[in-house]
Order: sequence, then structure tokens, then C-alpha cells
Amino acid sequence: MRFLRHLGRLLRDVFGFAWQNKAWWIVPVVVLLLLLGLLVFAGQSVAPFIYTLF
Repeated sequence: MRFLRHLGRLLRDVFGFAWQNKAWWIVPVVVLLLLLGLLVFAGQSVAPFIYTLF
């Protein structure tokens, strides 16, 4: 649970930086990195089940 609190604070700081400095190119980069991390996390939980099929 502590991890989510730190992640939320990090995201709030990054978006606050983008808002203050008008650096809107940062927002798609952060979203893309979050989606990539979610994909890696989801892939790790599915991999053991795929290996048992072969």
C-alpha cells in the first residue's frame, strides 16, 4: 500500500512540473511508461501458466 502512495506522489509531482513549466510532452511519456510497466507486470503473472501448456 505504501508503494501506491509513493507512486501517487511521484505522478502528482511530475504532472505538477509539466503544468508549471508547460512541458506537455512529458504527459504522454509518463502514460506510456505506466502502460509498459502494467504490461510487464501482467506478463509476469501469466508466464507460468503458458509454460505449463508446452
